[in-house]
Amino acid sequence: MTYIDFRLYFLGRVSRADICNRFGIASAVATRELALYRRIAPDNLAIEQQSRQYVTTAGFRPVFEYALERVLVALSSGFGETEQEPVAPLISSDFIRSISCPDMDVLSCVSRAIHLGYALDIGYHSNGSGYDRREIVPGAIVDNGLRWHVRAYDRSHEGFRDFVLTRVESPKISSQPPCVGERLDQDAQWTRLVDLDLIPHPGCRQPEVIERDFSMSDGVLRMRVRAANAGYVLRRWNVDCSVGHTLSAHEHLLALRNPLSLYGVTSAVLAPGFTPAE
Repeated sequence: MTYIDFRLYFLGRVSRADICNRFGIASAVATRELALYRRIAPDNLAIEQQSRQYVTTAGFRPVFEYALERVLVALSSGFGETEQEPVAPLISSDFIRSISCPDMDVLSCVSRAIHLGYALDIGYHSNGSGYDRREIVPGAIVDNGLRWHVRAYDRSHEGFRDFVLTRVESPKISSQPPCVGERLDQDAQWTRLVDLDLIPHPGCRQPEVIERDFSMSDGVLRMRVRAANAGYVLRRWNVDCSVGHTLSAHEHLLALRNPLSLYGVTSAVLAPGFTPAE
């Protein structure tokens, strides 16, 4: 029941094949499970005649409660989507709780649009321009280390941008379907992969300690990331990207050995010490 409810809420549709593949059960058993869910929540789903799949209705209300962190992990990593009860730690532990939490209904609408290939009309609060309505074509959700955002085509600015999920409100399916040029595979910054070579900051007195911290091989940690996310990665790990690595080694344990790799990377403006080439 939770799996059916989850797929309807966050992916917008569920089929017998989905349930059979997830649990290794026969089609007849999956049919009974769907029938049971329909008895529990008859207004949550409708049959789509062409595909013979069940789709989310406009009046959908989730049957189960979902922990935001688990939903985000399930959507981004593909597991854990059916776990509802909190898991007790096996040993004494602690973690830093996120202080930027997207609204669950906003997240579910965005994730459905991504899964089904819809455009969205959203209200958005921008630092620069304030509040306005925009039409976007969402392509992927991203954890940038501080906040979750959605990578999307912005029809107002005719380009791909990042929209912080906590700044989105009242998303609605747009009547204008996506065009080919608005899809994620047309986003040059998303499809481009960038190789980052991270080294201990030259100002560190004990570089071998930093090498151990980050499991470096021959003094280098090599990462391959999307250009759209490279700046977030470098900011998250506080990597000195300045020419000559002039930032303080006390504050920046790592440095970028190959700064030319950031040429043409628009997100590089977020990287510590980065200055665009003249």
